Amino acid sequence: MTAYLAIVSARFRTLLQYRAAAVAGIVTQTFFGVVRLSILEAFFRASTGPQPMTAADMPAYIWLGQALFQMVPWALDRDVAAQIRSGGVAYELLRPVDLYGFWFSRALALRTAPVLLRAAPMVVIAAAFFGMGPPPSVASAAAFAASVLSALLISCALTVLISISMLRTVSGEGASQALLIAVMVFSGLIIPLPFFPEWLQPFVRWCPFSGLLDVPLRIYTGNIPAGEAAVFIARQLAWVVALVALGRVSLSWGLRRLSVLGG
Repeated sequence: MTAYLAIVSARFRTLLQYRAAAVAGIVTQTFFGVVRLSILEAFFRASTGPQPMTAADMPAYIWLGQALFQMVPWALDRDVAAQIRSGGVAYELLRPVDLYGFWFSRALALRTAPVLLRAAPMVVIAAAFFGMGPPPSVASAAAFAASVLSALLISCALTVLISISMLRTVSGEGASQALLIAVMVFSGLIIPLPFFPEWLQPFVRWCPFSGLLDVPLRIYTGNIPAGEAAVFIARQLAWVVALVALGRVSLSWGLRRLSVLGG
């Protein structure tokens, strides 16, 4: 594990240097957080029927989603994509580490460093000005932490899977954009998943994207009680295992057919 920890550490330190981008991201995400919260507030004021979530749940759901925005796999690893396009991936095959583990370690740093730069200021702003409160109990807080860690692993597995797809495509932009759309719609980043139509609920409940944001955020708000959180976290971990297995099989298949400079 020493090699992989060194990879995470080196990439993590590199990404922490982008402080100006983090400041710009905080301003942008605060703006969109206000817009989303305003839309949902208008919805609740106009609604007369029972809803699957309450208006009191919305501040925490919206602002934590903005704070964890950089954790979701909305883009592939640009450096890995450049290596695959240029043929530099051949050098990666010479490293005395497993290639999947190497890319997963890079993805782990990619999905954590920007979040650490933005999350704390976002939470402070939300708590001070927009009514975001703490989780309902210590058990909910612990379950939320476990769910966020599981969500991070899902995100890394999806990021690596998109990188692997480039071994068999001219450009990874198509797969990356398809993933972006799926993540934006089905993770709860735009609309909380309980508000989706009833006929779509089985899909959004079981797809891996719900584990990226919706599950952790609903655990934090108490919409998913702490006593039921273990089932949802187990589902997240099952998706981690499935996506990692799919990624390893896809990588093995792709490397057998990989051609670098005609070799």
